[in-house]
Amino acid sequence: MAAFGQSAWVAEQPEIHLGPHIETWCQRDRRLTLIVDHTDDAGAYTLDLEWGGATGSVGEARAAVFSLIESFAESATYVRQRRVSGNGDASTAKLQFEVGTGELAPDTRFAPHGHVVVINVAGVG
Repeated sequence: MAAFGQSAWVAEQPEIHLGPHIETWCQRDRRLTLIVDHTDDAGAYTLDLEWGGATGSVGEARAAVFSLIESFAESATYVRQRRVSGNGDASTAKLQFEVGTGELAPDTRFAPHGHVVVINVAGVG
């Protein structure tokens, strides 16, 4: 957790480093469909996904998201799940996963670095 606050820890261009892994996973698995992705000013990579499984299957959606995370996870990974309401409308509520993943000293051959990824999953119910 302390690594997230270190200056220059978040690697640049997560869409280039992580995007291909995410697109390949979504094409192969099909439980989650990537609707849109973008990187904010702080370097967080946000994925808006649509759940293709049964409505209300939070556990199944979580399992799918963890499988997706495995496609880009590095040696140190933290995940927090929460439910986010969409403008007070329960029908637009989504699951949100905040992910920090990276390489920490002294466990890496490279400079310590990481990515912050926010995964929003709509359609779970």
